[in-house]
Amino acid sequence: MSHNVTLLPQNLTFIVANGQSILDAALDQGVAFPHRCKVGACASCLCRISKGQVSYDLEPMLTENEKQQGWMFTCLAHAESDLVITFGEE
Repeated sequence: MSHNVTLLPQNLTFIVANGQSILDAALDQGVAFPHRCKVGACASCLCRISKGQVSYDLEPMLTENEKQQGWMFTCLAHAESDLVITFGEE
């Protein structure tokens, strides 16, 4: 099953296939997305979930406060629903 991801404020939408990371899906579809390491070490792909749910095969290094605020590493995250995400504060 695939899910739609909308990136704000650009209002760009791309599709994430089941088992695919959000970062890989964005890059595969030509969406300019900041990244360097693709393994959760550099935090370049860190963004915030405004709406939706994600899961991880390997939990990222986020504090409980960051998790509660909706921050995620897109290189490690898999969409579990349609998502709305942003790089900045809401």
